[in-house]
This record gives sequence, C-alpha cells and structure tokens, in this order.
Amino acid sequence: MSYYDVLIVGAGHAGAQAGISLRQLGFEGSIAMVGDEKDPPYERPPLSKEYFAGDKSFDRILIRPASFWEERKIDMLLGLRVKAVDPVGKFVTAGDREISYGKLIWATGGSPRMLTCNGADAANVHAVRRRDDVDAMMAKLDRISHVTVIGGGYIGLEAAAVLSKFGKKVVLLEALDRVLARVAGEELSRFYEAEHRAHGVDLRTGARMDCIEVTDGQATAVLMADGERIETDMVIVGIGIIPETGPLIAAGAAGGNGVDVDEYCRTSLPDIYAVGDCAAHANSFARGAQIRLESVQNANDQAKTAVNHIMGKEEAYHAVPWFWSNQYDLKLQTVGLSTGHDQTILRGDPATRSFSVLYLKGGKLIALDCVNAVKDYVQGRAHVISGAALDQAQLADASVPLKEVGLA
Repeated sequence: MSYYDVLIVGAGHAGAQAGISLRQLGFEGSIAMVGDEKDPPYERPPLSKEYFAGDKSFDRILIRPASFWEERKIDMLLGLRVKAVDPVGKFVTAGDREISYGKLIWATGGSPRMLTCNGADAANVHAVRRRDDVDAMMAKLDRISHVTVIGGGYIGLEAAAVLSKFGKKVVLLEALDRVLARVAGEELSRFYEAEHRAHGVDLRTGARMDCIEVTDGQATAVLMADGERIETDMVIVGIGIIPETGPLIAAGAAGGNGVDVDEYCRTSLPDIYAVGDCAAHANSFARGAQIRLESVQNANDQAKTAVNHIMGKEEAYHAVPWFWSNQYDLKLQTVGLSTGHDQTILRGDPATRSFSVLYLKGGKLIALDCVNAVKDYVQGRAHVISGAALDQAQLADASVPLKEVGLA
C-alpha cells in the first residue's frame, strides 16, 4: 500500500489549487493527486466557451503544464476513480489499489445531471463537463445541422451561443418561465433571451419535454409533452450537476446536498477536508445559509483555506463569490449572491449592451450582474463586501461611478 502525507482526490480546479498551495507554503511532505480522467488538471469554464468554439487549444486551458507537477514532486495518479474511503484505517481504494494518507483533501466536484427519460442514453446525447464530452461533440459538428439544448442555465446558453456561431439551427428548451431563473433577476434573463433569439436560437421557456426518439442508437427527435416533435441531430444537456460525494458519505461523513464542511473546510471525518463544488458550507454572503458554490473562485479559495489549516494556519473561509459567462460579444461578470434579494436596480440601458443589474436586500447591495460593464463589477465588489446601505438614486445613475456612491 502506497502512502502520502497529503492525498488529493480530484484533479480539477480545487484539487490543483490544493497541490499548488501546499508547495507554495513550503510543505515538504509527499503529495499525490488522484483523478479519474487521463488528463492533468485543466480549466473547466472554457469547455462550453473558448475550447468548444475552437478558440483555445487544450494546451492553453491546462491549469499548469504537465511538467509542473513533476517538478513540484506531486504524483499524478490519473485514470483512477476512488470508490471507497476508510477513515479509520486512513486509506482510499482507487481502482484495484489502496492508497493511505495522513491528510485527505476531497475535491471531486460533480457529475453532470442527465435526463432520465426514454432515449436519454443515446450516443449523441451529451453533457458539457469534461474534455471528452466536448471532443465528442466537436468530432460530429461537420455532420450535423440541428441541435437541441436542454437547460437555460449558463452551460446551455454558452453552448447555444457557440453552436449558433457555427451556423447550426439551435433549439433551447428551458422548463422554467425564464432562463437563468435560479441565479439571476428577470431583467438579465429577458436580456439574454432576446440576445439568443436575435442570433437565431429558437429559445423556448416553460418547455416541457417528454422523451427522446432514438433510431439505431442515435437521438433523432425530442418529443414534447404537448406532442410536438423537434427533429435533432444532437442533444446537449445542461441541467446542473450532482456532487461527487458518494464514498465520503458512505464512510460516514455528514452531508446531503454535498458533504458538509466547517469554516476550515473540514468534514466530520478526522483529517479529511472537502473543497469546491462538492463542499456544502455556511457562506456569509448567503446570509449564513449552508450552500454549495459551483465556481472557480470557490474552488480555489476553499482549497487555500484547507491547505492553510493543514499548515497550521486557522484562517476561516470568507471570500466574496464571483462568476463570469461569455456569450457572443457579451461578457457577464457577477459578484455576490443575489439569492433572497427583495429589490433590483437597473443601472444603464440594456439597449446599449452595457449595463448592470444590482440586487438589494433590506436596502443593502448584495450582488451585481454586470454585462460589458467592467468598472461596475470592479467597483461594486467593495460595496458587496461592506454591507452598507447605499444611496439608491446614485446607484441607478450610471453617470455616477459606483466607487463614489454615498451612504443612504
């Protein structure tokens, strides 16, 4: 049985940052990273954007060159999936081998939530979560003309934008009454709906599908609940992820929607930390609610928190959330969490394709969605952190820089 002082399970953003931070802080013990893909750690967000569009090669989305890990003496155990954790014996079972550890950092992220209807397992029904997913779609693009996208979140919208630029006929189906309903206000949802329709996407909200029609193992149509038949050459599913926590929960870790962690990213099991998409934590920017955050920011910051604790520094996780999305020529930047807002302020004119939606709760700015408005994003961040009640007339006046907005 091999042994590592720190064993990192998961080779995505969170796992990579954990390994990087350990060495940056002078950790001299043995480190290994277990990943169930064959590739070293790479950036996930470009998969539905620049990589899918062909604007970036795979080498350009590597988090670090492959040689980096060898130089830092971080063993990369790739193509292995951890199927069991023994918190008493302090070892994991990965493939047909057992690996023991001093400290374990669980950074497995999540698996794409797939459809469960008839036909969902057809060969041309794809998710957008891994390099292999996107490579499989890219290999077929020259032979297809009609694509159906299921889900109007960021993944679905970004994929639709790329496909429309490729000249494909895209139908996007969102079951709720607007896209981005779980993460943004109505002003932003309606803006993006209009943008996609202007680019030729047949975007439908309140769309209820029934099943997928399959011929010779390939999806050929999406059948709607009202009986409509939408012919398709490919289906892309973007309806969220399921956190990869099975072995930890089976080993006795507390959790439900993710594995529960404290302010130092410790699970309820001794010497085991969890970070990134799979970690449920009490977030101060969510007013203390226990949440999972699916973002690069959270993955990196939680990894640093866990490593700091391993290195003897008790610095509680407290990082303002931020996100981004690229669609067409629009760069959306979000800071804060808008969940639970009771008021929105539209700053600027969407018709100019540069504006921000500000989210308030109890008169305090809790989040901003900034479309082609980098200054608002940068300057609004300080207000989200401060939690101060601000002058709402000045907030709404795009001629007043956010850094100059006074208190209410």
